[in-house]
Formats: sequence, C-alpha cells, structure tokens
Amino acid sequence: MIKQNIKLDLGSGLRKNEGFLTVDWTNDTHPDIVWDLNEFPYPWGDGSVDEIEMSHCLEHLDKAFLVMKELHRILSPEGILHIKVPHFSRGFTHAEHTHGFDVTFPTYFNPLFKTSGYYGFEFACTKMELHWESFFHLMPYMGYGPVAIAICKVLNLVISFFANLSPGFCSRIWCFWVGGFNEIEFVFVKK
Repeated sequence: MIKQNIKLDLGSGLRKNEGFLTVDWTNDTHPDIVWDLNEFPYPWGDGSVDEIEMSHCLEHLDKAFLVMKELHRILSPEGILHIKVPHFSRGFTHAEHTHGFDVTFPTYFNPLFKTSGYYGFEFACTKMELHWESFFHLMPYMGYGPVAIAICKVLNLVISFFANLSPGFCSRIWCFWVGGFNEIEFVFVKK
C-alpha cells in the first residue's frame, strides 16, 4: 500500500502553505478545496491525513470539540495537528469568534481526565505556547508605526518568555496585567 502523505491547511484563507492542500469555506480565497468545516463528516477517510495545520480557524467554528473529534477521525495514527487559536484573554477581539482557549484545552483529550470532561478520543499535546502578540503584519493597519511595532516585538519576546515558564500560572494569575495574549499554540499527536 502506498502512503499518500496528505497534509491539510484548514481555514487557510489566503495563506499558501507549501506541501499542504488548502481548505476554506469560500472560493474568494482560492483554496484547493472548498468546504465548510461546520459540516460533518469531512471529505477525507478515516486515518487518511498525516498532518493538519489550523491557524486561527477553530475559534470561528460552531462546535470546537466536534471539530476536534472529526480531526482525530481523519488523522492517521501518530498524525500531527498544529493549532493556533486566540487565548481566552483576547479571544473575543474579533466579532465572529465563538470561542477563546486556555491551557486546559488539551486535558479534554487525555483519558486520565475521565471524571472531568474527557471527550473519548486521545491526543497527546507535545507543545503548548502562549504568544503575547502574533499579528505584527496587521499592526500597520491598526495605526502602529515602525517604532511601535519594534517595541511590541521586543515586548513579545520578554512577555512570552515569562508566560511560557508557567502557562497555567500566567493564564490564572497575570495574563490580563499585560493586556492579554493574542494566541495560544498547540501541537497534538493522535493517539
């Protein structure tokens, strides 16, 4: 049997990720595949996808945990799921966000969490990282000049470094002291 090595960039927008099939809900962004990610089942077979990128898409979908279940279905064993979503501290800065995410998100895919919300399918979280700022490319549109952007880049390095020493402590105690975090990044492996 020949392995297909399918890689998907779900909710790709205008992003073109080399080696990935782009998937979006509208033809306006010229994706390889037009598909509404709120519609189940997705048009890929069980275990047929090796890697999925999903950057700032999951928060726009109706049922985040149903989406995660569907992603688990289509991923191959040990398949990689790379997700970037808004941290809850800034999760609703966009009018169409339906969810904000926290460091507790991976626990719902851990079978040891059965008494408190395990969803019945397992992902191992291999990376979780907070990013104080993640949209430097949009800052000029929001009135930031080159000096302010440079200062924000330095602040991002410092604040994100301290946040990632203990993401749980940051989320629980001090995330709002710095104006919130734009992004939380997860890398999951299907189990």
